[in-house]
Amino acid sequence: MTMSSFTDVSAFATHAEAGTVLIRRGQTLSHALHLMTGRVTLGVVDMDHLSHQLGVVEGPFWLEAASSLLGLAHVVDAVSETEVQLQWVPLLEFRASAESVIEPVKSLLTDLACAQRQQTQLAVSRLAKDADARCAEWLLRHAGPADNLGAMVVTLSQRKRLIAAQLGIAPETFSRVLRHLRNMNLISGGGRVLALLNPQGLRALAEA
Repeated sequence: MTMSSFTDVSAFATHAEAGTVLIRRGQTLSHALHLMTGRVTLGVVDMDHLSHQLGVVEGPFWLEAASSLLGLAHVVDAVSETEVQLQWVPLLEFRASAESVIEPVKSLLTDLACAQRQQTQLAVSRLAKDADARCAEWLLRHAGPADNLGAMVVTLSQRKRLIAAQLGIAPETFSRVLRHLRNMNLISGGGRVLALLNPQGLRALAEA
């Protein structure tokens, strides 16, 4: 299904600035949303802050198309990372276009939409694990030999933004968690080298 399929005047184009929440979890839109140009982050927004990140998509791309196709509430938040160009297609028209294909293809589209939505729901549910716990688990997994003071050491060989993406959280959340762990005297250090002062405490946090 391509955007060229929708030429009705009921479909309209618009744009949004970076940082705009385009889709909210639990919301049922009356339109399907097609990202024409730009980049959008999919994840979990908490109090207007992107606290957890599932992935990044670039246009052209249908945003949360599985939920739109099934007529169900969205299961993930979508926030524009750059300025974006969008096209909104009435949901009835979007679904009618999908239903106009031959029966085997229509059945396949429905099956794929159900599977994709279930996978997204599972990914979002896994994000429910506290960011502190996931960071503690990551630090323990990447700890190297002890330093001269006997503390296990973690060297951040990647940019914090990439590490945050691995953890499914925003870079700002990762930095905030590291500060929190320092305040709890579980880790010390700054820059790219962190000392694990209390591995047992980190392990308890990771298993919480």
